[in-house]
Amino acid sequence: MTGTMRPEELMENAVVDTHGRKIGKVGTVYVADDTQQPEWVTVRTGMFGHKESFVPLKGATMDRDGLHVQVTKEKVSEAPQTDGDRHLSEQESAELYRFYDMPAPRASQENRGGRTTPQPGKRGTTGESMTRSEERLNVGTERVETGRVKLRKYTVTEEQQVKVPVTHEEVRLEREPITDGERGNARISDEEQEITLHEERPKVEKETVPVEKVRLAKETVRDEETVSGQVRKEHVEMEDDTKQRRNR
Repeated sequence: MTGTMRPEELMENAVVDTHGRKIGKVGTVYVADDTQQPEWVTVRTGMFGHKESFVPLKGATMDRDGLHVQVTKEKVSEAPQTDGDRHLSEQESAELYRFYDMPAPRASQENRGGRTTPQPGKRGTTGESMTRSEERLNVGTERVETGRVKLRKYTVTEEQQVKVPVTHEEVRLEREPITDGERGNARISDEEQEITLHEERPKVEKETVPVEKVRLAKETVRDEETVSGQVRKEHVEMEDDTKQRRNR
């Protein structure tokens, strides 16, 4: 193990193999009885497994993304496993060192009673957690341009007929008898009389007058539309092969 790591710093960290692949999370930290230094960690490799595989801390380093160990994910999946927090016997410890082709520590070779002890720490009782996700429809509205309306004015020429009352003067001949008093003034002569006649004629003048005001106005009309879309959900199911073994 590179540097000194405290057991509590290792708990619940992701374990990453030599190729940068995540193996799982630290379950239990095992410290050597003689040095009290972390020597092994266990990691749950299966999704629903109940046992944890041992991973050596030799050459391991801690980074932001987790604990980087010097073994591959495939090697860990084949490693010896444990199903509880318990001491490792000398024989079990030696088996782990042989599996990973690692030389056993000198202290273990000299001390035949040497063992590796699981270090108490923060550990989830349900194993490595899994995040279940689902898609949801986020429905809202957006303002889009649907068209433009222009207001323009143009001139149309139309024919109008208007009845206008007019008057004119006409000449009529009126006769009235001569009275006895007018008889003595009679004489014969040529005489003319002229009368000027008048009449009214329609006179057309045009003027421009305002008749109304016209403007464009917008109003908001509320309506409802139904939208639909496909969403995906993740479901979790458990496979327990221990039931089959118990039923045999």
